[in-house]
Amino acid sequence: MKTISLSEHEVREAVSMREAIDAVRRGFAGLAGGEFEMPTRTALRDGRFLVMSAHHRPTQSAMIKTLSVNFDRVPAITGTVVWSTLDRLDHLIADAGAVTTLRTGAAVGVATDLLAAPDADRLTLIGAGGQAPDQVRAVHTVRPLRHLTIVGTSTERAQALATTLHAELDSTEIRVSTDPARAVGDAHIVCCATPATSPLFPESALPAQVHVNAIGAFRPTMRELPDELLATSTVVVDELDAVLEESGEIIHALRAGTIARDDLTELGTALTSAPADHRKRTVFKTVGVALQDWAIARLLADRFLP
Repeated sequence: MKTISLSEHEVREAVSMREAIDAVRRGFAGLAGGEFEMPTRTALRDGRFLVMSAHHRPTQSAMIKTLSVNFDRVPAITGTVVWSTLDRLDHLIADAGAVTTLRTGAAVGVATDLLAAPDADRLTLIGAGGQAPDQVRAVHTVRPLRHLTIVGTSTERAQALATTLHAELDSTEIRVSTDPARAVGDAHIVCCATPATSPLFPESALPAQVHVNAIGAFRPTMRELPDELLATSTVVVDELDAVLEESGEIIHALRAGTIARDDLTELGTALTSAPADHRKRTVFKTVGVALQDWAIARLLADRFLP
């Protein structure tokens, strides 16, 4: 028996964003097809400690992730991802921070590819923390960007992210802002990646045609989007049970009567449904589900556990 341990750098070197998007897309399709046993994650200390697990029936493989979340430290997410199968003794352990940011970006890439207009090329990113770079990389992979606006509460932090991304997006115009409402006004795509507890912008600030990804709020006490946006958009979620328990936006809008459960479509189902109407607003709300981590872990296992 051997155990392979992978650092953040090794995870990044092994898996490209395109590979991650393709793997996560297959994972969500598998979820819709009943391939996964996936309990809702365990959250302790109001989400500061999380435990997630997924079993993929066809391959008899499983992934368990444990992590801690603290937005007052860098990196905010630390922990481990463990991969195992029933037919072999070997295990793989990977850095949970790298897997989490990569798989979250990949899910946004899947949703953006499905829901954003084919010619969308203007992204507004709200948030400049650890999740932010992979949000941009994922969107750029499926919708090559001509314009990127980074909105941060700290101009210095947003500018530092802009400098980092400039090396990867040398043909993209990048600017920095501290005003979310103004920054989303001309966006084709918006990515929200913050620990906000109240909406980041009013619904009226958005253009009539836009796709919005919201990944930051993963507890009922957190909220990035206004009810009015959900009420006037096609809303796709990662997994219904997960968002009903953990998404502050969805919980708030349901309680207010702004939306109904039937207004929510799971991403796996949407991948095989009629194409979205790109003339309208679309929203992808994700709290993160274990199949995403499983998908990245499987790629790593295929490379390091031949």
